[in-house]
Formats: sequence, C-alpha cells, structure tokens
Amino acid sequence: MPKNVSKYYWLCQIGGWAFVAFTMLFFAYTFDHEINVKFIERLFVVVFSGILSTHLFRAVISKLNWLLLPVEKVLPRLLIGIIAVSVLNSILQISIIDLLGISESKRKLDFSTRILASTMDCGLFITPWTLIYYIYHYIQKSGKQQVDTLKLEALVKELELKTIKSHINPHFIFNALNSIRALIDENPNRARTAITELSNILRSSMQAEKSETVTFEKELNIVKDYLALEHIRFEDRLKVEYEINEDTLNQPIPPMMLQTLVENAIKHGISKQVSGGSVKIISDFKDAYHELVIENTGMLNGALNGDGSGFGLASTRNRLQLLFGEKANFNIKEVNGNMVEATVLIPVDIH
Repeated sequence: MPKNVSKYYWLCQIGGWAFVAFTMLFFAYTFDHEINVKFIERLFVVVFSGILSTHLFRAVISKLNWLLLPVEKVLPRLLIGIIAVSVLNSILQISIIDLLGISESKRKLDFSTRILASTMDCGLFITPWTLIYYIYHYIQKSGKQQVDTLKLEALVKELELKTIKSHINPHFIFNALNSIRALIDENPNRARTAITELSNILRSSMQAEKSETVTFEKELNIVKDYLALEHIRFEDRLKVEYEINEDTLNQPIPPMMLQTLVENAIKHGISKQVSGGSVKIISDFKDAYHELVIENTGMLNGALNGDGSGFGLASTRNRLQLLFGEKANFNIKEVNGNMVEATVLIPVDIH
C-alpha cells in the first residue's frame, strides 16, 4: 500500500471511531447518563475493538479480492462479513471490559445475552463503515477502469497504425510479391495459396482495432500464413515447429500480439543467421495461466535487448497488463547461448 493511502486510511479509521466515541459521549451527556472514569475507559475499548475488528475485516476483503467481484456477488459476502465482524467486535469488547472490570451493568447477564445485545449495537457502526469502504473503492475502481479503457483504446489504435505500416510498406510488399512471382511458373498452386495468405495477413492488420481480444486459434492461423510466406523467402533456412495444446485454442489473447513476437523472431533472429534457424511456437496451460512461448534461433541485441524496449515489446507488456491485470506477464531472454525465448503468461478465467 502506498504511504499516502496508508496514512489516509489510518486517519479515517481513528477519526471515524473517535467520532463514534464522541457521539456516545454526547448522548450520555444529553440523557443524563453517569459519565465517570469507567465510562471513558469503555469508550476507549469501543474505539480500540472497532479499529481492530474493521482492520481485520479489511484484510479479509483484500485477501479474498471481494472488491474485484461484481456488485451482485460482493453484497451477500459483505452482509455475512458484517455479521461476523459485529460478533467478533462484541466478543472483543465484552472480554476486555470484563477483564478490566469496567462493566456498567450491576445486574449479571449471561454471556450469550450480552453478546447478542452487543452484536446488534456493533452492527449499527460496522454497517456504515462497510458501506463507506466499499463505495469508496467502487468509485475508485470505476474511475481506474475508465482510465485503463482509454489507455487501451489509444494503445490498440497506435498498434494498429504501426502494424499496418509494417505490413504495407514497400519492402514487405516487395518481398512477398517477389516470392509469389517466382512461384507463378514453377508452382502456380502454391502461388495462389501465397496470395491468399498475404491477403489474410493484410486483412487481419486492418481489423486489429475492432476487438480487444481474439481467440488464440484465430491469431495462430494468421501467424501460420505469415510463416508460410516467410518460408518461401528463406526456404530451408527456416524451420517452423508447433507444440499446441488444443484446449488453449479458445483462450483470449490481444490481437496481433503473437504475430508481433513472431515477426521479431524472424527479423532479429532468423534473418541475421547465415544458416538460418528455427521458430517454435508453444501454447499450453501452466498452473492458472495460459503460457505462450516463442523460441527462435539467435541472440538478443541492441534492437531487442530483453527489457521490453521497442514498440512491439513495450506494447505487448502494456496491453497484457491493461487487459488481464498485474498477474499477466511478458518476458524475453536468451537461453543456451543461441536461442531467444519470449514467454507470455495470461491468467485463465476459472469462473
């Protein structure tokens, strides 16, 4: 928790429960209730037990991620929590009061009756505390989601423009059409297939802005078209392998993300190797994540230095966090001295 947030939280906690104590003092004075040392001590117990029990309640809410749940799911949990915290607060108050011998009642009531009566009183304070805490975070979360949505829209738009430029630039078109032209006489059927593959890639680039995520299967099909075109250019210098768990095909991923990483593998890896190399795409589940791995022959260099610099890699990390939260992760590293491994971890929705 940031220092400022922590400071304001404790100020609100202490201030709020101090207000409860002053309110009780005001009503005691108004209705001519005896205000003595024991009464003041009981007020301190109320403040202490209130701060302690609600702080524990806050820790439970945070630990179980209740604030991330939709309203219809979180409200029943908060209601149960209010009852549980009210009971806990009552037990804590009565235990401390009895231990210190500052009980107000001269008539001895059984423990369960006192707990029941005290729980109802505590509920009057715990309920507004819970509502204020939840409403504050609900408003804060809504504002953050709006900001994240705007950031994502801007990032996707920027990615789309840069992707389109990279695909329709003369160099890319020249290489693709040159490869297709060479096939027209010797292998007309393959030339027609190559034209379809090129068309699919360009169409995918144009449609990248239309959705925040696409299925992994759709993205993989586009990447296969891209690698098929590149295979015409590199011939035996490019080897492609796929290790795909079919259960991952329906998993959502950001559009053009996989293609961006594969393009980096070709541009910074295979094209710089005299004897060429291999590109391997792995998709599987690992713990509670969809794990995507792109392995390619080559080494990290200044243009691809592993820290996420460069538009393609930086946008990959940013888009993952905006779409899937802090649990999503992207990492690129050099392994075994002659291989580069890019790994994407996307949390799987188990609900």
